[in-house]
Amino acid sequence: MLSLSSRVRIFAAAEPIDFRKGFDGLVQIVRDGFGEDPFGGDVFCFFNRRRDRVKLLVWDANGFWMHYKRLERGTFERVEGRGRRVEIDRAKMSMLLEGIDTKRSRFRRHFSRSVRICARDETRERAPTSG
Repeated sequence: MLSLSSRVRIFAAAEPIDFRKGFDGLVQIVRDGFGEDPFGGDVFCFFNRRRDRVKLLVWDANGFWMHYKRLERGTFERVEGRGRRVEIDRAKMSMLLEGIDTKRSRFRRHFSRSVRICARDETRERAPTSG
């Protein structure tokens, strides 16, 4: 089971990669192909040409983790987007890995996918304290 913090960003390769690549080859794709920092703790997903295998690459403070999944039947859904990589959320990644069709799924009408809470304005004048 793979659990991720809500702060972790997830990037999926839009194009298939050569699955003979190991840690160093995937790090090079992340750095040179995606323009991202492989040591930032983000998750990077790579699919093979037949889309029946996926590799997830994650930096964990002192080394890389590689998660690998091979389907016995079926294929993973194609990730659509511009460029070489597509940023996806945790829900979409979970659905991709479980074989759920994300094109037909949708969020409920009043469900907010992200909420931005701003800090209180610290520049207000405060009443002078006596003392």
